Amino acid sequence: MLSSSLYAAIDLGSNSFHMLVVREVAGSIQTLARIKRKVRLAAGLGKDNRLSHEAMQRGWQCLKLFSERLQDIPRDQVRVVATATLRLATNTDEFLETAQAILGCPIQVISGEEEARLIYHGVAHTTGGPDQRLVVDIGGGSTELVTGTGAQSTALFSLSMGCVTWLERYFGDRNLGKANFDQAEEAALAMIAPVADALIEKGWQICVGASGTVQALQEIMVAQGMDERITLPKLQQLKHRAIQCGKLEELEIEGLTLERALVFPSGLSILIAIFKALNIDTMTLAGGALREGLVYGMLHLPIEQDIRHRTLRNLQRRYLLDSEQAARVAQLAESFALQLAQAWQLDALARELLNSACLIHEIGLSVDFRQAPHHAAYLIRHLDLPGFTPAQKKLLATLLQNQNNTLDLTLLDQQNALPPRQAQRLCRLLRLAIIFASRRRDDTLPAVRLHAEEDVLSVQVPHGWLEQHPLRAEELEHESHWQSYVHWPLTVEEMT
Repeated sequence: MLSSSLYAAIDLGSNSFHMLVVREVAGSIQTLARIKRKVRLAAGLGKDNRLSHEAMQRGWQCLKLFSERLQDIPRDQVRVVATATLRLATNTDEFLETAQAILGCPIQVISGEEEARLIYHGVAHTTGGPDQRLVVDIGGGSTELVTGTGAQSTALFSLSMGCVTWLERYFGDRNLGKANFDQAEEAALAMIAPVADALIEKGWQICVGASGTVQALQEIMVAQGMDERITLPKLQQLKHRAIQCGKLEELEIEGLTLERALVFPSGLSILIAIFKALNIDTMTLAGGALREGLVYGMLHLPIEQDIRHRTLRNLQRRYLLDSEQAARVAQLAESFALQLAQAWQLDALARELLNSACLIHEIGLSVDFRQAPHHAAYLIRHLDLPGFTPAQKKLLATLLQNQNNTLDLTLLDQQNALPPRQAQRLCRLLRLAIIFASRRRDDTLPAVRLHAEEDVLSVQVPHGWLEQHPLRAEELEHESHWQSYVHWPLTVEEMT
């Protein structure tokens, strides 16, 4: 691989230092390496805002690790930025002089507003869903709140509170009592109050979180079998659990890793305050943030309106999928879903995820025809899919694994992107669309009518169609049996 095709972004954060190494592939980025080290720079800030020598040494040691990887990358394709702690420290120059010598490239201490802009840029390039969004990033020493539409941010705010500084300030005694949580939340609310009206005025259709705190919440919810949507009641429930633990050293929540546990209570208190101050209903995990913003900025790639569509198109190209057949199946499935949208409560997101599954349902054939659904599920679980949340990836993999023959209801129940019954119904429609489109020709697709009462599904085809198409008639009969085995009643009959 030519070194000139590589790009690197390094973020010297208040809690962790991160390095992202990528190459450009088909208008998107392919991640080659992610290196992260807990440096906890903010913990080394004294009352006079001088950075301790011990904290600087931790940072320099980390940068020595990063520097080896940077030797293979042109310097004009590397960008290194420092954020809240190095904005605040009075002896930043002392740290930077040695740090730049280690890396062999300049380090830019960016303003809070520039950090917010880059975070939004990274989210816009990597996160699917509606265009109008609110982005929340709780860092170690600062919290960024950004609204925007498409590629353009509309309001940028960087607040001087973070999970490391709040840990030292409000949980310094390692006590997880209600009083400490209340103090931390009240202080965060006071920080947010001056900017809340401006953000609410801009409005948003979707709220996404781009921080370690939100990542930790996702991991907890997956481990505990909850859906992926972060809500205030869920946050309050986790706060109550933390208070029950009593001490930071004794904090145990299913799904919370030891690495994230130290700053989780402080990040949680900030996030609860943000939810309250901005009246946020739900939040999901962003696909990228500051480092992705830096990389896409260097590549000067346009922000596509539909990130998920770009991802699916790239998968079709990479795995040489039959895009015409994929579109044929997707068109049928969309017709089925629209007919049952009201009866089965299939909203726009559910229909979009069904469409996504249709567009890549044959990806397993790129490995082998035998066990193709299992190959498809494996690929989707492990591929990087910009625009799709981890829960949405899991749902797609589950749908593809269940696209024909035996049905595994356990997998459909374990995914947490949609309610289990909704996921089951998408699975039924995907399987039917694949059968009806199996001739791979538009002129053999019948006008199919679907009717449902609860889980009882009736499929009607034109008069005489079953006799004229005996193979598909047999496949539909088999499908009726497969679905009946899992208590999904399915009848196929001709219109009178």
